[in-house]
Amino acid sequence: MKKTTTKALLSGLAIVATAALLAGCGSAPTTETTSGSASDVVDGFKPCLVSDAGGWDDKSFNESAKNGMDKAAKELGVTPLEFESTNDNDYAPNMQTAISEGCTLVIAVGFKLAAATVEAANANPDLDFAIIDDYADTDFDGKTDAPNIKPLVFNTAEAAYLGGYAAAAWSAKDGVNKVGTFGGMQIPSVAVFMDGYAMGVEKYNEDKGANVQLFGWNVDTQEGSFTGGFDANDTAKQTAQGVLDQGVDVILPVGGPIYKSAAAAIADSGKNTLMLGVDSDLAVADDSVADITLVSIMKAIDVAVYDATVAASKGEFDPTPYVGTLKNEGVKLSSFHDFESQLPEGLTDELTKLQDDIIAGTITVTSKNSPAGS
Repeated sequence: MKKTTTKALLSGLAIVATAALLAGCGSAPTTETTSGSASDVVDGFKPCLVSDAGGWDDKSFNESAKNGMDKAAKELGVTPLEFESTNDNDYAPNMQTAISEGCTLVIAVGFKLAAATVEAANANPDLDFAIIDDYADTDFDGKTDAPNIKPLVFNTAEAAYLGGYAAAAWSAKDGVNKVGTFGGMQIPSVAVFMDGYAMGVEKYNEDKGANVQLFGWNVDTQEGSFTGGFDANDTAKQTAQGVLDQGVDVILPVGGPIYKSAAAAIADSGKNTLMLGVDSDLAVADDSVADITLVSIMKAIDVAVYDATVAASKGEFDPTPYVGTLKNEGVKLSSFHDFESQLPEGLTDELTKLQDDIIAGTITVTSKNSPAGS
């Protein structure tokens, strides 16, 4: 199991960005979305997408971004160019290829593409760029590093709070009272899931007088279990196993394909451990793990990409950061699917009340890893 601590540059991005960007960040969008039409497309519009190393079939953020791009392109009657990165060395070349191929909107999927996006945006001020899960603030001064980059970020802590509460309720029902989590890289867009999850477990304990323990993450120290990447490999499986060895009966893997490693570790254990999905509704995206997926903590990456693409196609690109929240349905909890009938009595009503209170501001769910403007 690899243990790391959140330090200055990576997780500090969200802390530094919050103060500076909050004043300049517009209100989070409403749930209304724009609609694509071929008749509105500006001449020469060509949308492009560059993936993170997880690939287009990660059942998570890359695939969700691709779905949003494909939907917009189909409605607009244009053919997008989509560049799949297989490792970190592909980011800059893929970005440059997109530009050389005539892309007028380039959307980068993830924090790790920030440097390549900033370099390309500054070198091509007449082109439009967007980046998912990051503010493209590579010099950490609290500002996006180019005026033609639109950040697409999400206060996932809000939905993860609901997921943590649900996980704690499930574990308490079984009498185990232990839940866990582990992540890929320790970056704000991963740690924000873990923060919200931990706070949701704490809320359950407060409300019920329970003592559900959390393994794999400590909000106060920002220390936890990480694989060091987003690949479903032996390291990820061993990291998952390290958390499972603590006796947890619910685990949250945060980092795209690493859920596959968690599923493999669960299968090897022979226990009835369940997991939570992230980004997409995992039980739907990958039905091979539907029988062990309690619920998913979702981000509407597809909607954000779709809206940004349609706006750019009309010549209405706006670099103001998009911040997904429970209120604008940028983040949410999925259905419990087949587990609905097995939930503790009253849990769905409790989750609805918690969500309503978060939206109303009665409960504030945020962390040092939450994006500015949330």
